[in-house]
Formats: sequence, C-alpha cells, structure tokens
Amino acid sequence: MEVSCNSLNEVRDNIDKIDRKIVELLAQRGALVTQAASFKKTTDEVKAPNRVEQVIAKVTALAQEQGANPAVVESVYRAMISAFIEAELKEHAVLNGT
Repeated sequence: MEVSCNSLNEVRDNIDKIDRKIVELLAQRGALVTQAASFKKTTDEVKAPNRVEQVIAKVTALAQEQGANPAVVESVYRAMISAFIEAELKEHAVLNGT
C-alpha cells in the first residue's frame, strides 16, 4: 500500500495514522507476551534465544517480501523483543513469587 503525499504535513499525518496502528498492535503483542509468561517454567525459557532468532529470520524475510528495509526491520524487532523479554521476565517473577 503505497501512499502518495503532496506535502510534509500529509506525510506526517499518514505516519501518525500508522503509528496509532503500530501501538495498537504492540499492545496486543504485549498482552500475548504476558500470557506466555505463565506457560514458561524458567527464565531461560523466557529469554529463548533460539526463538528470538527464528522470529528475526521470519520478519527479515517478510521485510524483503514487502519491500521494507530488512536491516531496519531487524533492528526494530531486536529492540522490541528485548523490551518484551524484560517485561516478560518481570511478569514471570511475579507469577513465581521471586
């Protein structure tokens, strides 16, 4: 979906609309991460480095398919996953009384 804009304000308005959708999706993802914490027995399961690399491989492939910059997508996902792991570790600690 390519949008052609005629001004910087129009570009910014479209970016704002996308940001709203991204934040909505992050909230949904975060709720699932919180649920995932209850299924994991150890902090190593929370950190799951092999799963992280699977996700990175999947999204960089999707980036190439969608015409996005794979390096940017990888960087964003690594930061996002890191933040979600931190949140999940906290949730996991609460659930396990540690």
